[in-house]
Amino acid sequence: MAESVPVRCPSCRREHSYTPTTYPCACGAPLTPRILRGGPPVRVEHHTWEETWVTVRCDACGRRSQWPCPELGCPCGLLLRLPVAPLTSASPAVTEALADPHGRPAPTSAVPRPAFRPVTIRTGRDAVNAAAKYLRWLGFRDVLACDDRPGSGVDLRGAGVVAQVDPTTRPSALREVECLWLNGLNASAVGVFFSLAGYAHDARSRADELLVPLFVMDLTGTPQPVNDAADDLIRMGA
Repeated sequence: MAESVPVRCPSCRREHSYTPTTYPCACGAPLTPRILRGGPPVRVEHHTWEETWVTVRCDACGRRSQWPCPELGCPCGLLLRLPVAPLTSASPAVTEALADPHGRPAPTSAVPRPAFRPVTIRTGRDAVNAAAKYLRWLGFRDVLACDDRPGSGVDLRGAGVVAQVDPTTRPSALREVECLWLNGLNASAVGVFFSLAGYAHDARSRADELLVPLFVMDLTGTPQPVNDAADDLIRMGA
């Protein structure tokens, strides 16, 4: 169970006991943002996309993911955002010795995998099949194509993963990356994006902020990582 922390409202000075929400990591372990004890709460005047989410690292597997920032409503009318401990002090089970200079988990927990055997892409369905095979190669189980793709925006679902595959000749857009991330958040799963034509600049930037793994595929069906989140996923696996 998450530990409660005392929070004092900066306006009315009333003290509250706050228990942060626990979320399920994609590895199955419980994941709770660590409130920075003694850190002053911030008064929320209005919500913005960037300030609504916080990066939390799982103690069990080292995976970093985005979750809603801890917030507390005071009876005096203020909405308070609570400070979260930085990642460098938030994972006692994943030591700095197991991280690279950029703070990404090292591949010590990764399972050795045989060489990936790609599937030649001739149609959009081939692209989906190639992405499904790659996710299984990474270690995700029960990866299947979705029947409700037009409504959900998700092409593949599996244990702990959702994926979108863009087989078009235009770069994948910002909105598509954000929708995939939200689908992953709702499913408590990793959202992975595959594109044949690459990504728009703002889509790539937002994926970096949200830690969404991005891959590009050529017609041989071999996915290549585009960002750090994709590199981490390859090293760590499912």
